Amino acid sequence: MRTKIVWPVLVGLGLVLGACGTVDGGNDDGAGEPSQGESGEGSTTNEPIDPSIGGSGPAATGGSESGGQEEEDTGTDTGCTFLCPPEDTGGGFPCDIFVQDCMENEKCMPWANDGGNVWNGTRCSPIADNPGQAGDECTVEGSGTSGIDSCDIGTMCWNVDPETNTGTCVAMCTGDAANPLCEDPGTTCVNVNDGAIVLCLPQCDPLLQDCAAGEACYGINDVFTCVPDASGESGIYGDPCEFINVCDPGLFCANAETVPGCTGSVGCCSEFCDLEDPAGNDQCSGVAGGQECVPWTQDPDPGLEAVGACVIPA
Repeated sequence: MRTKIVWPVLVGLGLVLGACGTVDGGNDDGAGEPSQGESGEGSTTNEPIDPSIGGSGPAATGGSESGGQEEEDTGTDTGCTFLCPPEDTGGGFPCDIFVQDCMENEKCMPWANDGGNVWNGTRCSPIADNPGQAGDECTVEGSGTSGIDSCDIGTMCWNVDPETNTGTCVAMCTGDAANPLCEDPGTTCVNVNDGAIVLCLPQCDPLLQDCAAGEACYGINDVFTCVPDASGESGIYGDPCEFINVCDPGLFCANAETVPGCTGSVGCCSEFCDLEDPAGNDQCSGVAGGQECVPWTQDPDPGLEAVGACVIPA
């Protein structure tokens, strides 16, 4: 079974504070992210991404991570699965993934410098012989957060199966943090974990849930991105949530106060809704408790104008 990625709800670490956050402008600073790290909805690649990723929520809610190349201890067990908040986020950044400023035959990679499941910094790692390109199958050394894989410079091994240490090479973003670029127009740059993770991941429509099997469309920073669905046996409407991708496809982690009867300390799962659906507020399971279908954001991207969220308006 593949380790599940859990994208942490933003609760601090220098970005927008609060539960799931607001959709508008909540994460303009970037993230600390794709928690693909264990959390991250995301994936590593099934390794956790740091909580600085920042969740997003409906507009009406009002508000809503030491570089170096020491040998890592990949045997560390943090007790959680993928994208878990790190106990120690003291990773350093001796190299820049955008600049790729390592020595010849090396590449700048994200890694967990404490041997854990959260990418908390960058390191210069050797480029494999005959390295894989974006889309190729790949392998990692040790774990998905070791920072050592078989992909070429500018790519990393993502969505790694912990049983086989295999995944797929995914392109890292180019440009710079202020103007990140992705060559594939169907992807968007997800910048999380204080810039340790800067990957080009598939865009999606939360109403269509048009991601690959095993993934779901969640709000990550200010975009909708496909990441592994880590809901497991839970994730239905009203279930407590503390991570972005622990709600079933078609739902998101909403601020606790916007879901009637929510017992979660941070939030509970609630539905995306279609602003153009004649059913209106009746699309919301919590309509009797005051939930309404409200715009996800006041400034939606083209094609996403109908995306709404079931919440109790602020």
